Amino acid sequence: MELFSLKGKTAIVTGALGLIGKKHCEALATAGANVVVADMDGKMAQHFAQQLGKGHMGIGINVTSKESLLDGAALVYERYGSVDILVNNAAINDMFENPALAKDLSAFENYPLDAFQKSLDVNVTGVFLCSQVFGTKMAEQGSGSIINIASTYGVVGPDQSIYRNACGEQTFFKSPAYPVTKGAVINFTRFLAAYWGHKGVRVNTLSPGGVENSQDEFFVQSYSAKTLLGRMAKATDYQGALVFLASEASAYMTGANLIVDGGWTAI
Repeated sequence: MELFSLKGKTAIVTGALGLIGKKHCEALATAGANVVVADMDGKMAQHFAQQLGKGHMGIGINVTSKESLLDGAALVYERYGSVDILVNNAAINDMFENPALAKDLSAFENYPLDAFQKSLDVNVTGVFLCSQVFGTKMAEQGSGSIINIASTYGVVGPDQSIYRNACGEQTFFKSPAYPVTKGAVINFTRFLAAYWGHKGVRVNTLSPGGVENSQDEFFVQSYSAKTLLGRMAKATDYQGALVFLASEASAYMTGANLIVDGGWTAI
């Protein structure tokens, strides 16, 4: 089990205050890492870091701003001296405030350009900048593990039928931004793995499936029916995979996409 130990390692998780982000932090902390909780709200990040226990810290960062990342990195390196694990988890997924307009706004024919650009900025450019800031230091120290969080929708196209309610009405469409950006993340992983492999930096993707989180019952049922395990994921279902990719247990693994989706993409 020592292969899975992260004792003495420092890990930074972006988008750390989200549903899965918090579970990522908890898993890394349990495995022994010093965890940097990184999110837009610095005070909330600090509060959550305190909940994790001693040895952790919270910082406020904007992943789309290199200046913000450099400022955050300075604080991290001042305290810990190095970063060994980077989890590029920060991302946005379309939310439509007015349900009555969700169907029309999410349809590809009407999808707003500014919404598409915002997703590119956070989901792709954010991964690029975080990797540049923290990964460069890893390459200089000759070791590190970068884990990019993608999605099953980076591997397969969205099944729009699961967003139809019990009456067969399309409530909204899975918009193009999320699949496009998550597909980009998967190939960016391959680029970095090839670029920094000789420097001892491993780069892998973790592609999770959908997490049950108070969605409409029709959606939960439709989604679950497409998985081989017959259910949506729990927020904790990705913790083992994350620790595996962060630790020496995956020492000979780089450039890979680890899909954990209950069998969604298997058939």
